[in-house]
Amino acid sequence: MEPAEIVQLLERIARRDESAFTQLYKAFSRKLYAYALRQMNDPAAAEEIVSDTLHEVWVHPTRFRGESQFSTWLIGIARYKMLMRLRSGRAEPQKDDVDDMAEVLPSDEAGPFELMAGRQREHNVRHCMDKLSHEHRECVHLVFFEGMSLGEVAQVQACPEGTVKTRMFHARQKLKNCLSLMLKAEGAKANGET
Repeated sequence: MEPAEIVQLLERIARRDESAFTQLYKAFSRKLYAYALRQMNDPAAAEEIVSDTLHEVWVHPTRFRGESQFSTWLIGIARYKMLMRLRSGRAEPQKDDVDDMAEVLPSDEAGPFELMAGRQREHNVRHCMDKLSHEHRECVHLVFFEGMSLGEVAQVQACPEGTVKTRMFHARQKLKNCLSLMLKAEGAKANGET
């Protein structure tokens, strides 16, 4: 959605135009949900964060001043809502296995072994991501899954861009080391070593 189109929708929302809000909701709710789910690991809590975030837009559409991309601004609101939720003790991030939520669409070429290997890789990446601190995990998610620039991540996390660069560097190193150890362990297990 183009920035000018978003501004028009926000102006209409300020006049309580429900159809404009519906358009905005359809355009951004899935992205917000993916972000919230990755951070909270709880589908119900993620839905609530999306609802609270977009309710904030409905109530205060004029707060967006165009100083960043609209999606960056929205994720900033969602992040604040999540932090407030965690601080209030209403919810703790859950460490449930989310494999049942992953959509696995086997192709005609993928056999059972390829599917198993793909699931194992996905499990390993999730395991290693969960070992990162919240700030590091959030940086990785925003850059790689949301496609944000380091400057945009710095706005969301309210820190200097240099801090984001450092977090990304350390996150990549930790992920690389964790995945390397997991691959070695799998290789040893496959070779019958203990």
